[in-house]
Amino acid sequence: MNTLQINNLTKTYPNGVKALNGINLKITNGMFGLLGSNGAGKSSLMRTIASLQEPSSGSISFNNIDVVKQPSEIRKQLGYLPQEFGVYPKISAEKLLNHMALLKGIINNKERKKQVTALLQQVNLYQHRKKAVYTFSGGMKQRFGIAQALLANPQLIIVDEPTAGLDPEERNRFLNLLSEIGENVIVILSTHIVEDVRDLCPIMAILSNGEIIAQGNPSDLVATIHGKIWTKIIPKKDLAAYKKAFDIISTKLVSGKTQIRVLAIEKPEAGFESIAPNLEDFYFATLFNHPLKNA
Repeated sequence: MNTLQINNLTKTYPNGVKALNGINLKITNGMFGLLGSNGAGKSSLMRTIASLQEPSSGSISFNNIDVVKQPSEIRKQLGYLPQEFGVYPKISAEKLLNHMALLKGIINNKERKKQVTALLQQVNLYQHRKKAVYTFSGGMKQRFGIAQALLANPQLIIVDEPTAGLDPEERNRFLNLLSEIGENVIVILSTHIVEDVRDLCPIMAILSNGEIIAQGNPSDLVATIHGKIWTKIIPKKDLAAYKKAFDIISTKLVSGKTQIRVLAIEKPEAGFESIAPNLEDFYFATLFNHPLKNA
């Protein structure tokens, strides 16, 4: 069993921006979802765990390895797919993955060829192995990114906003791949997309303004607001008035009208219906620090 332990982690950049503030997390094998809006500090946390930047204070250990003091040791066990994977050279997927395998220290030719072939098959790109990666679709590039992250059998895999910009079919294919990978290693999925966490992760945390504001099993977290979510469809022109009268946590257009969702202990007014809460409701209620969330 792999264990990633983060204690009181902070990161303040030279310009004075405090990106991380007292992060405490313990993560073991499986899919772990880190949910937060853009600018919440997710990428700063991922980069710090990956030893690409040092924290201002606090500690990170992976299987008792001090990540800050021994960055080269964590990198041997790390697979990383950053949000921006960069520009691809005009060479084939097979040659590029082979080159990356060399950089990861897989110097035995037979072993390297075997692993490159197996990974291209695992991510369903083997039939495209002779094509240049820069010609791939967004989803294919993300799957290639996972293939390079899996080189040398890492025990800790970090994927930062991996499904942003993917069409629904590519997103499902990519999430199924992540799910398969996450059975025997730690996979940290950093995203602002609630559905990705809901569909994949048995454990999650919500990050806001550099702080963890909730963590646990998604179903258990949603259960805390059971019976407190109310919905009503209203004319779009009335939205401003409803926002003044009620604590609306989300709105959605339905057939030209607006469906509002309100967090309240009792029925807000006539016309509202009680509705089963979902992870998005919990996320917004937590993000906006709604006083009734824990009532």
